[in-house]
This record gives sequence, structure tokens and C-alpha cells, in this order.
Amino acid sequence: MSLSRRAALSRVGAVAGASALGATGQVVRTAAGQSAPMPSAGAQALNLSDYEGLARERLPHMVYEFVASGAADEHTLRWNREAYDRIRLQPQALVDVSTLDTRVSLFGQELPFPILLAPTSFHRAIHPEGELETARGAGAASATLVVSTATNTRIEDIARVATHPLWFQMYIQRDRGFTRELVQQVQGANCRALCVTVDRASLGARNRSQRVNFTLPSGVTTPYLSDINTGSKQVLSANYQVTWKDVEWLRSFAKVPVLLKGILNPADADRAVREGVAGIMVSNHGARNLDTLPATIDALPLVADKVAGRVPILVDGGIRRGTDVVKALALGASAVLIGRPYLYALGVDGAAGVSRMINILRSELEMAMALTGCPTLRSIDRSVLWPH
Repeated sequence: MSLSRRAALSRVGAVAGASALGATGQVVRTAAGQSAPMPSAGAQALNLSDYEGLARERLPHMVYEFVASGAADEHTLRWNREAYDRIRLQPQALVDVSTLDTRVSLFGQELPFPILLAPTSFHRAIHPEGELETARGAGAASATLVVSTATNTRIEDIARVATHPLWFQMYIQRDRGFTRELVQQVQGANCRALCVTVDRASLGARNRSQRVNFTLPSGVTTPYLSDINTGSKQVLSANYQVTWKDVEWLRSFAKVPVLLKGILNPADADRAVREGVAGIMVSNHGARNLDTLPATIDALPLVADKVAGRVPILVDGGIRRGTDVVKALALGASAVLIGRPYLYALGVDGAAGVSRMINILRSELEMAMALTGCPTLRSIDRSVLWPH
């Protein structure tokens, strides 16, 4: 819904208040004998990066390294973040920003703000409740969660606790019958879109994960990965060979919009639109596969120019501030996805951490819109970027 500046400031105060009050429901006694809520583990977090520091302290080292690491020498991992820092904003003065509208419509679904939770794997390595807790936090903040094929929790169980629509990320696996059944299952759970990963023909050199010998906790499985043995060191070894014929095959029976995730090449984006996909997700797999790929925000404007508005474009990778969201929208994205930050928040404070982290980023987006003179998402274009 449209949001007045006063309401936006109130949300900032609510986030700060939630930080002070905590999310555990427990109380402590003050020196005067009065009861006071016990601060939550994430009470110190004022921004998304704060959650990483807290997660580093709280998560097992093996788990933190798995979440935080990228491929090989991690050049792309650094570039994903540094590229946003290089982009400067150009504000417009004397614009009426007393009311802000952050709504966006994607594939027949109206989102209250253009921020989604990207598909990420193995949530039960981070929190005992895993994806159930993530879904609770996403729903509390009215955010769309894209569930990964590498989930540790069945989609029907996630859907049972979700209070906001879900999307699903697909690996087209060698067992095509299994893949077809999975599509039918996630559609039955009312997932609103399928995001097909197309940049995983081979696993990258994940040296940091290898050094800590990452494995899933005992008894934790991945119900939708038929091609790997998740109880062994092979947990990170599966490859998914996908061609345009496979995308056509999946589209032939999918009843929800199909997006391609992992597009960086403008020529691939153009072909994807001509092949009939519903949307493009500009992604370098969180910098976890092929090192020295460009930052996604650097690839985004080239893809957007080639797509020319024919389908919505989403982008992930390196987003940590509301100003980053503005920059992504200015360069052609309809919405953004965040990954690692919500995993850190999940590890620090469960569903409450996920919800609070989303609200922090949403509040920063609203502040950035007001300060750049952009009262609506439609008013965010390349004019908001400082000329080179």
C-alpha cells in the first residue's frame, strides 16, 4: 500500500523498538524489581551487515563458512558488493515525497515491496526448524520466499506455515519423471512461480567449504535432490545439465510462470524471452560457482537493454542496503532478491531475525526513495544515478 512519510518513520521506530524489546517473549527483572523483555540475540543489528558479524559468533564455524563463502579466489563475491559501492546516487530536490508507494506487480501477484528472499539451501544446518522458521519470518514481514530444491523441508510443510505466497527454485534433474512430479507437487502447494536455475552445469571450486568439510547434520536430508547422496561428502557434487530443450519441456506442462535464474549474457536473455519464459533472474549463483564473472549489478543494465521491457527482470547478489535496491531498480530490475543476509538473521534469531532483517531493508528502501525524490517505484530510473 501507499505509505506516508510519517508511517515510514513509524516503521523505522517499530524496527528499533523490536530490537529493544526482543523477540523471545522472555523477561528479566530490573534493579527496581520491574519486569522487562529479554533482548533478542539480534538486538544489536542495525543493518544487514551487522547480522553477518553476529552469525559468525553464533553459528558453527563449518556452517558459517558454507554460507559466507564463494567460489575459488572469491573475486566475484567481492565484486558483487563493491560494484554497488561504486554507483553514486543523484537526488532530486523539492519533490513531494509525503506519500511513498513501494508496491510492485509480478506475474499476477502484488508485492508490498520489491524485495524477495532468494532460494538458498540447507536451512536446517543453520536453524533446527530450517525452512519452516524462514517461512514464518518471511510471512511476518509480508515477503515472498523462493524455496530451494535443496530444501531440507518438504514444500507442503513449508506451505502449511507460510502466510505469504511462495515461489520455488527448480533444478531440472537427470530423472525427468522425478522433476515432473516435483513440479506438480510444488504447484499443488500453491507456489506462484518456478525459477529454473540454468548456471549449474558444473559445481565451482568451493575451496572454503572444502576446507571445513561441510556436511549436513545427522538425520537431515534433502527430499527433492534425487541425484545426490546428501548423507556423504557428495552433498555439494551434483551437476545439472540443462539445455533450451529442457526449458521448453518444463514449460510444456508447468501451470505457473517459469523464470530463468542465472542469466548474465544479454544474448541468453533475448533468447529466453523469445522462447517464452515469463521472467529473467540476473544472477551469478551468489558468486558460488564460476569465479571472475561480473557483478550482477554490472550485468543488469546490459540484460535490461536487451530485454527492453518485454518481461520482468529480477536481480540478486551483493544487496545490503536500501540504496542498493534503488540502484538495481534504476538499472532495470523490477525487484531484487537477497540471500546470505537472511540466512545470517535466521541463524542469529530465527523467524524474528528474518522478519526484522526484511523490515530493516524495507525501511532503508523507503528512506532512500524519499531522499532521492522518488515517491513511487515507477519514478526510479537512471536519472537517479549520478553521471559517470
